[in-house]
Amino acid sequence: MQLFPIEAGNFKLDGGAMFGVVPKSLWTRTNPADQNNMIDIAARCLLIENGNRLTLIDTGMGNKQDEKFFGYYYQWGDFNLESSLKNKGFHPNDVTDVFLTHLHFDHCGGAIQWNKDRTGYEPTFKNANYWSNKDHWKWATEPNRREVASFLKENILPIQESGQLKFIEQPSSDFAKANEMDFGILFVDGHTDKQMLPHINYKGKTLVFMADLLPTAGHLPLPFVMGYDTRPLLTLPEKEKFLKQAADNNYYLFLEHDAHNPIITVKNTDKGVRLDKTLSFNEFIN
Repeated sequence: MQLFPIEAGNFKLDGGAMFGVVPKSLWTRTNPADQNNMIDIAARCLLIENGNRLTLIDTGMGNKQDEKFFGYYYQWGDFNLESSLKNKGFHPNDVTDVFLTHLHFDHCGGAIQWNKDRTGYEPTFKNANYWSNKDHWKWATEPNRREVASFLKENILPIQESGQLKFIEQPSSDFAKANEMDFGILFVDGHTDKQMLPHINYKGKTLVFMADLLPTAGHLPLPFVMGYDTRPLLTLPEKEKFLKQAADNNYYLFLEHDAHNPIITVKNTDKGVRLDKTLSFNEFIN
């Protein structure tokens, strides 16, 4: 098995929205804001090469939205999904599986692209199975008013229309069986219903793709919960339970949205679970 970080594009989000009720004087210690109160955010995906299977976890927001849409997110840097795949020696047609932690636009937008004449949409990865779960799919296709702006139909419905959509059943993982991988999935509901967090066994180490349960290292303290979460009072115990397990079992946490800290480990302290080490991706795989 080989792992590759795929940088699908950096952007910025409002720091207050990213930290909810936490005062700015506290969260800016770890996530400094610019003059517009915006903080650096990554869309760091994970590519897994395992035998003849090539699996991409999440896809970033893609490039099919209009200029007005992207104007809200202050994109920065030179990263994009296709060039990052190419840099690792792969083409979108090589991908056999796309695992979507959830269907918010910044996690699944890159899964669908314009067709050649821009009259409709098509899967970016034409040879891939797209994996979600039935409960989250229903949640995303019949969205509540709080999340309707995050679940964009053009990102979601073409997956089903293509015939490439597959559902993972709880608690067993059809995905893991199909890909012959030691691949566990934690389902969490605080951020959005039935978000899926992959646990990958790599050379005896457990790497957890954190998606939006822990967007950045600055979100480690329990009250530091995003304003975007639909059930923040559920995020708290989900996060507490997971971080305790991560500290006790020396999990490596792959941070999808932290632009400056790709992988971290955590430890138990008198103040709760806190940051232990920050690692580059190369440090982790070596």
